Amino acid sequence: MKESLKSDSLQIEHLLNIIKEQGVEYLNSISERATSVDNKLIPEKQALPEEGYGTEEVLKLFNKRFEPLMVASSGPRYLGFVTGGSTPASVAGDWLSTIYDQNTQSVKGHGDISAVIELEAIAMLLDLLELPKSFLGGFVTGAMMSNFTCVAVARQWYGKEKEIDIAKEGITIPIHILTAIPHSSAIKSLSLLGIGSGNIIKIKTEEGNREAISIKDLEDHIQKLNGDPFILISSGGTVNTVDFDDFTAIRKLKEKYNFWWHIDAAFGGFAACSDTYKHLVKDWEYADSITVDCHKWLNVPYESAVFFIKEQYKLLQVETFQNSNAPYLGDPLESFNYLNFLPENSRRLKALPAWFSLMAYGKDGYRDIVENSIFCSNQFGEFIESSDDFELLAPVRLNTICFTLKGEEKQDMVNQFLELLNATGKVFMTPTNYNQRKGIRAAFVNWRTTEHDVKLITEAMAELATDLK
Repeated sequence: MKESLKSDSLQIEHLLNIIKEQGVEYLNSISERATSVDNKLIPEKQALPEEGYGTEEVLKLFNKRFEPLMVASSGPRYLGFVTGGSTPASVAGDWLSTIYDQNTQSVKGHGDISAVIELEAIAMLLDLLELPKSFLGGFVTGAMMSNFTCVAVARQWYGKEKEIDIAKEGITIPIHILTAIPHSSAIKSLSLLGIGSGNIIKIKTEEGNREAISIKDLEDHIQKLNGDPFILISSGGTVNTVDFDDFTAIRKLKEKYNFWWHIDAAFGGFAACSDTYKHLVKDWEYADSITVDCHKWLNVPYESAVFFIKEQYKLLQVETFQNSNAPYLGDPLESFNYLNFLPENSRRLKALPAWFSLMAYGKDGYRDIVENSIFCSNQFGEFIESSDDFELLAPVRLNTICFTLKGEEKQDMVNQFLELLNATGKVFMTPTNYNQRKGIRAAFVNWRTTEHDVKLITEAMAELATDLK
C-alpha cells in the first residue's frame, strides 16, 4: 500500500472532521452564498500527478481552485430547474450511504440486504403521497430514468397486446404514444427506448391558457386508432405552469379503452401532501405508472427519483429488466432483487437519504414544506401581478411562476434582464418560452425558503427593472 493511501487510512477521523467543519460552515452560510458564479473564475485543467498528494493537500487544492465556484444551488433563493435543498436528515443519510457503500439489490442476499431499506422507503413514500400499496417502486437517478423505466414496461405491455415480446424481439411495429405537453425527459426516454421521440401523437390542450390535455381531442384520437392499444403520457404538473391533466376524466376513458396510463408527476405529485391542493392529483392512483422526483420537493440530495408501477405488471417488468438470459422462474417477488426490476445493475443506496428524511420529519413535516413553498410562490405571484414591470404568463397554480417583462416591446429585453438578475448572485431563475413569448420561471421547492427570501428577490428584481428603463 502506497504511503499516501496508508496515511489517509490512519487519519480518516481527522480528514472527516475537516470535511465536517467545512460542510457545516457552508450550510450555515448558504443563505448568504452566491447563486451564480463568474465563468472567468474557472481554472485551467490540471494534469494527473505521478505521485498523489494525499487527501488533506487535495482538499486545499479543491478549496483554492473549485470551492469558490460552488453555488448555493441547495439554498433558499435558487429557483431554477425545480431544485430542492437537502434537509439535514437527508444529508446524514447521504453520508452514511457513502460510508456503508452498499450495492443495493437484494432483500435476502448474503452479501447485501439494503433493499429492505429501499422497500421500506418506497412504502413510506406511497403513504406520504396517498397512493395504494398496489404500486411497486424503486429508486433511480432522476425523472429521466423514472420515465424511462415506466415507459419501458409500458412498451413491453404494448408488445404483449400485439403478441410480441419486444424485450426479446425488438420493436417491429409502430408504438402509439399520445401526449400533450410532455417533459423533455419523457421525450428523451422515447428516443432511448427505440420508440422514437418524433413518433408522438400530439393531443391539443384545453382552451383558456392551459397546458392540460384536451379530453375531447384525446378521445377523438383514441377513436381514430380503431381499438389499437396505446401509451398515454400525462402530466401531474407541467414544467412551465404546473398544469395538471384531468385524471378523473382519464380514469373514465380507461374504463372504455385499452391503454397504458403513465403520469409524469416529478414535482407536482407532492400536491398530495397539501389538504388544499391534493384535489389536483385526484384519481392518479388509477394510473399504471407514475414518475416522482425526490431531489425536488422531497428535498434530498441529487440524484434521486422513484418510479411507481402497478404490481400487477411485475412479470412485464422482469421481462424488460431481468439480469439474465434465462427465463425467470416462479414469482419474482418471492426472490426479489432490484437487478430484475429496473435499468441499473450498479446501484448506490439512494433510498437512505429519503428514508432518513421521511422518518425525521414525517407527514406533518413534509406537509409544512409543501405548504410553505406554495405560500412563497403565491407571495411572489402577487408581487408580479401588482407590478408595473412584470406580468404573469399563466396563473399561479402551485409552486412555479411563469412570468415575463410587461409589454410586448420588452420581449427583446427578457434574456438581458434574467442574465443581470442571475449575475447579482442573490437569486437564480431559468429562461423559458410560453405561448410564443419569452419568459422566466421561478420554482419554489426548497425547505429553507421563507417570506424574507421572497422580499430579497422581489427587491432585487424591482431595482433591476428600474435600471433597465
